[in-house]
Amino acid sequence: MRNYCLKSILFSVLFTFFSYYLLPAQTSLKLKFKRSYVYAGIEVGSKGVKMSLIEMNSNTSQNLDYDIVGDTSINTDFISFTPATFRASLNALYNLYETARVYYKVPSNRIYTVISSGVKISADKDEKAKWIQAFIDSFKIRVHDPSRKVDVIDAEQEARLSHLGIVPESKRFTTFLIDIGSGNTKGGYFPNDNTDHIRLFQLTWGTQSTANAAIKRLDGDNSIKNYARQLQRVLTGDADKEITYAVNVSGAYNMSDNVAFSGGAAWATATLLFPELMNNPVVPVTYDQVESFYNKLYTDYASFSDKQIVKKLDPSLDKNAIGKEIKTVNTVFDQKAMLAASGLLLKIMRQFAGIHEKKQFYLVKNGQVGWISAYVNQNIGK
Repeated sequence: MRNYCLKSILFSVLFTFFSYYLLPAQTSLKLKFKRSYVYAGIEVGSKGVKMSLIEMNSNTSQNLDYDIVGDTSINTDFISFTPATFRASLNALYNLYETARVYYKVPSNRIYTVISSGVKISADKDEKAKWIQAFIDSFKIRVHDPSRKVDVIDAEQEARLSHLGIVPESKRFTTFLIDIGSGNTKGGYFPNDNTDHIRLFQLTWGTQSTANAAIKRLDGDNSIKNYARQLQRVLTGDADKEITYAVNVSGAYNMSDNVAFSGGAAWATATLLFPELMNNPVVPVTYDQVESFYNKLYTDYASFSDKQIVKKLDPSLDKNAIGKEIKTVNTVFDQKAMLAASGLLLKIMRQFAGIHEKKQFYLVKNGQVGWISAYVNQNIGK
């Protein structure tokens, strides 16, 4: 969700070409390792195209160390499957590819391009699979590279890669990772000491699909009071049944000590709930804290504005940076979307908030770059 130093690429295609003359290779990136290579991973997702710049430590030959040195996204809504969103997504993919290749001087063989599982699921559902192949073919023509590899990732692959890219190795086999997306939720865990196969966890409920279900029930009364009432009916109805069933079938309760949440809901909740921890990529949280947060979103939403939050912070903190991040959250999520996000998060957490055994919950704020990072890591040298 953070856009770091790459935000300027969103303003114009011309940026890609003019910036070629401004900076030598990688000087605008803050690299961590003494000897390293920079790779780019570009994902065409359901709602937009995302790019992550990944620094790989060249001093290690196995289990490569890596660091995210930049990421950005362009909203294009590809899964609407219209000529306009097709063109917008193709332009976004091409522009990010050229930004990595020309501006950051990442060689084309270190730029990985993939289609996310969300796109594949939507295309299969809407009988639009041919659109994906047409999109890939159009991109290859655009970059004059008929042999360019553009993988289409399925849900199980994405869940596995997300776990490998987000969860530290020390917690690899004790953590259940759940990514709450816009249209659905997916994740899983490794039940044995083997990362080749993941026990997949899936829900048809995501932040936007949950909000949409509540909105359909408003019946002309668009007040926040009625929305909150209808949202609870959605969450305690079909959503709750599906969540309970999915968790029970997964067997994750008995197998996992830690439950980590990624996706927009986790990022937004962590940012508004713990603004002072803005630089922490992972934030521990309790069920009670998220429940209090949800209630305050409903009763006192104005208190979560960037101005209200910043003025209460310790003077030693970077208030400008924190305020900017909070403003970004409030741009992406309005009150209704935030209630849906935190409400769905609570419903899932509730399945793990047992009486006799307490799980440790975590909110992962940079999870959107996790699976693409692991994908790049695993494909180096292939």
